[in-house]
Parts: sequence; C-alpha cells; structure tokens
Amino acid sequence: MSQDHNNKQKEEQSSAPAAIAEVEELDIEEFSKVHGGKPPKAKRYRIRVDREKFTVEVPEMTGRQILELAKKLPPENWLLNQKMKGGQVRAIGLNEVVDFTLPGVERFMTLPKDQTEGEGGSRRQFRLPETDVEGLDAAGFNWETIGANGHGWLLVHSYVLPGGYNVEAASVAFSIPGGYPTTPLDMVYFSPILSRKDGKGIRATQAMVNIDGRKWQRWSRHYNPAHPWIPGEYNVLTHLTLVRHWLKREFQRN
Repeated sequence: MSQDHNNKQKEEQSSAPAAIAEVEELDIEEFSKVHGGKPPKAKRYRIRVDREKFTVEVPEMTGRQILELAKKLPPENWLLNQKMKGGQVRAIGLNEVVDFTLPGVERFMTLPKDQTEGEGGSRRQFRLPETDVEGLDAAGFNWETIGANGHGWLLVHSYVLPGGYNVEAASVAFSIPGGYPTTPLDMVYFSPILSRKDGKGIRATQAMVNIDGRKWQRWSRHYNPAHPWIPGEYNVLTHLTLVRHWLKREFQRN
C-alpha cells in the first residue's frame, strides 16, 4: 500500500465526526433550539411542560406519565400537545410513547378539556404573537381576538377574580396597539362592571367603553418611567399577571 494512500486514510479518519458520548443531563428544549438534530443519550433528561421544567431518568414517557408528572390530574381531563422545532404542534395521546431522543422535540403544553365556550364563539379576527397564543392556551384561558372601535382587542372570558368583588369571574379586555409587542399594553377593561362588596369605591374606574356590543369598565392603570414596559420580556401573559396584582392591591389601599 502506498504512502499516499495511508496518509489519505489517516486524514479521512481524523476528519470523521466523533461519536457524541453519553451526557449526565440534557435539556431537550435547549438542545433542540441551539443544536438541532438527534440529541445524545443522557442519564437524565430535562423536559418542559407549560412553564415548568422537570428532570426524569428515562428516555421516554407516555402522555399519561407526562401529565401526572406535571400534576395535571386526572390525566383524562387534560389535553397534551408536543411542540417541535420549527413550530409544529401535535397532539399526544395518553398511551402514546414520547421519545425524548428524537430530533426536534422541544416542549409540552397542556390544556384542560373542560374549558367553557367563548362568549363570542372563540373568534380569532387577528393574530397574536405565537408566544402569546401558546401561553394563553397552555394556561387554559378562554380567549378571543376581535376588532372593535378601530382597535384590536384581546378578550379573556371567565377570568377568576380575587375575593371581595361583586362577581367571582368576569371578562377581561386589553386594547392591542398596532406596534405590539414593542408598543406597550395599557390599562384593563372589565365586563360586567366591578364593585367592592364592602361598598367602597374603586379609584379611576369611572370611564365606560362599549366593546363588542357590551359596556366595559375601564381601569386606568399604567406603566411608568420607574417601571416601564420591556419589549421582549413583557406580553399579554405578564400583563394579565399585573392585572391580578391591581385587583389585589385595591384592597390594600383602604
């Protein structure tokens, strides 16, 4: 065998990709987003269900096991969806086996089966950013997007309120500006009109707006220079969290 052939063979061997050794722990969402392709074997896998991450010591689980891990009980009352790299979402059955070592697996989203129907028929008259849609669905909110009064509106129905108000749940509305999510959200609107059971007034809620043929109560609450809207971090989910703070804070005022 010639020397040239031996040198060529050594070069081919040195340029061949090395086998990926088994790793201690693998975050499948992180690996899929950063590297893509088939992940290496691992002793432990970190999987994300909705917003929480769990560490498991098996390379595969059934849909039922994933729901039980996430405390979505009983599993029969929940839907499980798997998000793949590229945005594809597919439903996972209770007895279906999910292989964490397959390429493209990112995370899992749950949705309760007992959602009530939207008061307007779950309309989607304009598109929200994908992260908003996934977050609203994963949290089980019953929501719609509509156009009214020259604005885009997000309506969240059957929103459970903290104790102390005249109703236990209400519909919540946000005006979605054209520049959202860079342009900040502002204020919140409720239907029916909220009042306190103790009879005390609620500040800056006197203005009423007609949206979708109904009267809504505007709560004048705003971001400020000390705590501004942060594009890329804040969205409709964080605004809903802030709304709950506003609702609870009302009873800390007096």
